[in-house]
Amino acid sequence: MKTHTCLRQQYWYGMLFTVPWLVTFVLFWLYPLAEAFLLSFSSYSTLTGVRQWVGLANYRALLDDPLFWQALRNTAIFTAGTVPITTALALILAVMLDRVAQGWFGSFLRAAYFLPTVTSLVVVSLIFTNLYARDGYINTLLQALQLPYPERGWLLDPRTALGSIMAMDVWMATGYYMVIVLAGLQTIPRQLYEAAQLSGATTWQQFKWITLPLLKPTLLFVVVMNTIKSLQVFVEVYIMTRGGPLEGTTTTLVYEVYRHAFERTDGMGYATAIAVVVFVVIVGVSWMQMQFLRSGVPAQR
Repeated sequence: MKTHTCLRQQYWYGMLFTVPWLVTFVLFWLYPLAEAFLLSFSSYSTLTGVRQWVGLANYRALLDDPLFWQALRNTAIFTAGTVPITTALALILAVMLDRVAQGWFGSFLRAAYFLPTVTSLVVVSLIFTNLYARDGYINTLLQALQLPYPERGWLLDPRTALGSIMAMDVWMATGYYMVIVLAGLQTIPRQLYEAAQLSGATTWQQFKWITLPLLKPTLLFVVVMNTIKSLQVFVEVYIMTRGGPLEGTTTTLVYEVYRHAFERTDGMGYATAIAVVVFVVIVGVSWMQMQFLRSGVPAQR
C-alpha cells in the first residue's frame, strides 16, 4: 500500500513538472494550429477584422488556381532536386573527413564546410543574387572560358532561375547535414572495420555492409528534416526572385501563403488554406519517408 502511494505521488510530481511545457504547447502550437484550420474555412479582412464563414470555398478556389498548382510543382521539384543531392554530398564529405582528414586540418575543414550554415540566409541570398547577375562573377568566368551562359542572368532566365536557387540551397545546407552524418559515423565501433579488414573485405564492402546499415537512423533523420525544410522554402525565393522572372516561375507554396496573406487585404483565409495544405503535405511525406527508411534500421539498445 505504501509503495502504491509512493508511485502515485511520483506520477503526480511528474505531471506537475510537465505543466509548463503543456501550457506552452497548447498556447503556442495547438491553439494556433486549430485557429488556422478554422480560418481556412473563412474569409478574413486584415483591414476591417471582419471574418465570415465560407466553408470549402477557399479549398475549391485552390483547385482552380493555376498559380497554386505551379507553386506545388515548383516546391516538389525543389524538394526532389535538393534533398538527394544534399544527402549524398553530406555523406561523401562526412566519410572523407572521418577517414582522411584528422587533427587540426580535419577541424578546419569541418568548420569551413559548416560556415555557410551559420551565415544569415538573407545575406547568402543577396550574395548569390549578385553572383547570378548578368555581369556577375559566374557569367564573367563562363564568358572567359567561352562557355554558354544566360545573357540576362541566371535569375532572370525562366530556364535557370529555379535551378539556381536549388544550387544555392545545396551549397548552404550540405555542411550542416555533413556534421550530423559525421557524428553518426563516429558512433560506429572501429572494431567492426578491423574485423572486416581481417576478413578481406574491400573498402566498398565495408561501406556497404557496415557503414550504411549502421548509419541508417542518422540518414533517416537527415532526409526527413531536410525534406521538411525544403517543403517550406521561402526566404530564398522572396529575396532572389519574388516568384519570377515570369509569374509563377519560382513561386513556392509558402511564398504563395505570404503573397496572399500580406500583399492582399482579403486573402488571409485563402492563404491559411494553402498553409493547411502545406502542413498536410509535410506530415504525409514525412510519414512515408519514415515508413520507407525505417525498415531495417538497427534497434537501439
